[in-house]
Amino acid sequence: MTSYPHLLAPLRVGSLTLPHRVIMGSMHTGLEEAPGGEHELARFYVERVRGGAGLIVTGGISPNEEGAARQDGAHLSREDQLPPHRTVTDAVHAEGGLIALQLMHSGRYAMHADAVAPSPLRAPINKVTPRELSTEEVERTVEDFARAAALAQQAGYDGVEIMGSEGYLINEFLVAHTNQRTDRYGGSDAARRRFAVEVVRRVREATGPDFLVMYRLSALDLVPDAQEFEQVLALGREVEEAGASIINTGIGWHEARIPTIATNVPPAAFTWVSRALRENLSVPIAAVNRMNTPEIGEDVIARGDADLVCMARPFLADPAFVAKARAERPAEINTCIACNQACLDHTFSGKRMSCLVNPRAMREGELVLGPTRTAERIAVVGAGPAGMAFAEAAAARGHRVTLFEEQPEIGGQFQLARRIPGKADYGHTIRYFGTRLAELGVTVRTGHSATPRDLADADRVVLATGVTPRIPGISGEDGPTVLGYKDVLEGAPVGERVAVIGGGGIGFDVAHFLTHDPDADFYREWGVDRTLEARGGLLHPEPTAPLRRVTVLQRSEGKPGARLGTTTGWIHRAELRMAGVDFVTGVEYQRIDEDGVHVLVPDTATLEDNAAGGGAGPAPDRQARAGDLGAGRPGAGGPGAGTAVAQAPGKVELLVPADTVVLCAGQESRAELAEQLTGARPVHVIGGAHVASELDAKRAIKEAVELAASLP
Repeated sequence: MTSYPHLLAPLRVGSLTLPHRVIMGSMHTGLEEAPGGEHELARFYVERVRGGAGLIVTGGISPNEEGAARQDGAHLSREDQLPPHRTVTDAVHAEGGLIALQLMHSGRYAMHADAVAPSPLRAPINKVTPRELSTEEVERTVEDFARAAALAQQAGYDGVEIMGSEGYLINEFLVAHTNQRTDRYGGSDAARRRFAVEVVRRVREATGPDFLVMYRLSALDLVPDAQEFEQVLALGREVEEAGASIINTGIGWHEARIPTIATNVPPAAFTWVSRALRENLSVPIAAVNRMNTPEIGEDVIARGDADLVCMARPFLADPAFVAKARAERPAEINTCIACNQACLDHTFSGKRMSCLVNPRAMREGELVLGPTRTAERIAVVGAGPAGMAFAEAAAARGHRVTLFEEQPEIGGQFQLARRIPGKADYGHTIRYFGTRLAELGVTVRTGHSATPRDLADADRVVLATGVTPRIPGISGEDGPTVLGYKDVLEGAPVGERVAVIGGGGIGFDVAHFLTHDPDADFYREWGVDRTLEARGGLLHPEPTAPLRRVTVLQRSEGKPGARLGTTTGWIHRAELRMAGVDFVTGVEYQRIDEDGVHVLVPDTATLEDNAAGGGAGPAPDRQARAGDLGAGRPGAGGPGAGTAVAQAPGKVELLVPADTVVLCAGQESRAELAEQLTGARPVHVIGGAHVASELDAKRAIKEAVELAASLP
């Protein structure tokens, strides 16, 4: 008896039988446009089919040139473009898999001069203002979708997915805010639906009754002036009647100011929306977003929220996700932690997609972990992300590995990261490596600081000893009110007013940790309507009162958090805005005493005061001149974020009142053991011990796996 009877049950859809209820969702990998990229793409998909993937949906391919995401982006409009696609479909079918091509017209999200849209309105996340399509061009675009679907059928695809959500062209036609047309494709609900329905109908007519036609429906737009749910249902019924085989649920536009797939989003956070669709429609419904374990998928289907679950990034993290679930080995799944750092951040930066916890993703042909020719005794010092990843990869190749860790548990900085609100999934990575190390016979010695004597018998030594917090050298930093970030995250008592020294990623995490109420309701905080009565699903956000008053101090004069992730930085900034966290930038530290932190700032500097709130989304920053920072705010638990107490030429001396000061001023490498090791054997330094400029787990794990792959 399987633990996942609903998730692993087959499903008949038209002429196809899906082997289980997990769809591998669309991801634009960056190989779609690369010359010869189809061969690496085929390897990527084949490894997933071998790992149990049933139906795979490709990255988005436009039905014409103007709909491509970038200039010279991937599109399918001619027969001479079919050979690379056949390379992919032949490879997938040879392994027994199914694959559908996603047809995605970027609309006003296209980042090139030929961008088109229902109306000439620039998207807030794009610099390009699109040209408005004429009525004839809209009709031609419908035919472009039909022709592209027919070409996909010729190329051997088992179906297509029509991208009608996330704010792309079809979605833009559906919303009055982005569709201000007065022709037959605008002006009324029925007219705004016409384009989407005509696309589905013509695709079905062009491909016949047995071809799989999925439609990605924007069930919750999460943008102002968007669709009401009754309009969404009306579209669903018409799309169903037009010939859709499956409706896949889309949540939120790319420009929405509510997180939908990042790590701070609760598991299966939006499947109640797919349930509402399923209760009103007849075709199978797929649920999406923040489902990363087979247990979650099983629960979603068992309780009737959906007929299928669509998971994309979990297949980046572990190509054998389904096979491991089927074999009752869920602890062996390398779970997606929704960090976005190597997947979506890469995609939106024009880089090839990969995965933080699995750097082999999209590099299956070049980063190969084949059997070793010479098994070595390898000592690894440090069981943080780099040490765990190297030990696992080297042992998988056949090396005999001993892993030393001075702390009682493996995990390193991930043990701290998983304590941050919204980052509990980082614990999955620790669980995965712990399981794998045991399976591979790695000797793990925790609670032991390795010495040169411990390493004497090793043929090779890998130092992954990580980092130590940097001491900034501020007068008074050794005082009784000062703590390190590690102390705070491990539970040291903290006062009501806190000054955080350092505005990087660690400073943001600590500020969030200190202000976030663990009982806060995600939907209420971000303004998501679970009753499906509000237009677009938006309500006025109601942030929970912060647990403490926090001010973040930053040496540089740039934007706080400027180096945070491309697709998640705005979320972290919004979280701190909602918590009333203040930012003071361009500071020159003077001293720390019992009153707080004394700093100098330029007299033209500003305080980013985020406590006001209001509006339909995260509050905009209010900025005040440094010379005016002494006012404070009523109800904030004491003085304001800063008090101007003296003035120097061109500078203002500012007192930031604080009961507790937390040092988040960066980190330094710990690689001193390397100098104590003698002999001719190789010694490698990786991860934070190699480069400590940032706590970069993506680089650390990638570096570790590449080193393991390079060994004889």
